[in-house]
Amino acid sequence: MRIFGLLLTSCVLVLVMVSSIIFGVTDIPLSTVWDSFIHNTGSREHLVIQTTRVPRALIAASVGACLAVAGAVMQVITRNPIASPSTFGVNSGAAFAIVMASGLLGISGLQAYSVAALVGAAISGGIVFLLGSIGRDGMTPIKITLAGASMAAFFSSLTQGIMLSNGKMFDQLLFWLVGSVAGREMSMLTTAIPYMLVGMILALLVSRHLNVLAMGDDVAQGLGQRTAHIKWIAAAAVILLAGGSVAVAGPIAFVGIIVPHIARYLIGSDYRWVLPYSALFGAILLVSADIGSRYIAMPKEVPVGVMTAVIGVPFFVYIARKGKRLA
Repeated sequence: MRIFGLLLTSCVLVLVMVSSIIFGVTDIPLSTVWDSFIHNTGSREHLVIQTTRVPRALIAASVGACLAVAGAVMQVITRNPIASPSTFGVNSGAAFAIVMASGLLGISGLQAYSVAALVGAAISGGIVFLLGSIGRDGMTPIKITLAGASMAAFFSSLTQGIMLSNGKMFDQLLFWLVGSVAGREMSMLTTAIPYMLVGMILALLVSRHLNVLAMGDDVAQGLGQRTAHIKWIAAAAVILLAGGSVAVAGPIAFVGIIVPHIARYLIGSDYRWVLPYSALFGAILLVSADIGSRYIAMPKEVPVGVMTAVIGVPFFVYIARKGKRLA
């Protein structure tokens, strides 16, 4: 039944991705989309499909999948139902790295920004896990959550201070900082996709151990699990998944909070299934949100990060009030 659900969800994802290619400020017929792959004539519509619409759909699906899986893993290792990649300070670390690269090194261009963001996300996530592991009791949920919140606040303050002192930089980077998949080049995804794939593989490899870890550290250790090793592997997966996503699309919030709860509600708490379902649901959510962002203020577009915030804030409040369990 769960396998059938994966197949059905995959079909839905293909449908929304095709819709993403077809619909926009100017709708493109499905026959024209098909012709652009079979008999590309280099016409304006074919050029838009191949260089703008297709990369946008692929980037939205990849980023949504990675953020959702990263959020699911985060919620287990921190024992926090509202945890997400931002808990690590990954978003703020990536933003700070871009501001530093642009302001101090004079680097410009989306491709260069994506590399800087990936490096900043990795450094920030690494510092958080290092701080969260200091002490005789090792890595604990409260320590890593506090470390992540502290680093997020620290990097955000530095970023805002630097940007406010340079109005030109503020104008250049504001659109990226909001979070968007519009205007991204396919080369940006190809730069980050190896890190995303490695992160996804690591997350799937530890999915069986996450089931034990979800019952609590004491229970996991009593069953013979080496919790510290599992958490470090899971942390590496989160850094790669979230860092790669932020590098491509900027800090898109709430996907990592919303999707894991939906997956657990529909298929239970077995993370061998929660993670694949989360990946598909996350991809569907972000591609759908991107489609919706095109119609809010036509002919202009609203960044998809705004759309996910509109969806995510009520869900966040609901989860926080209900105190949903992870297992």
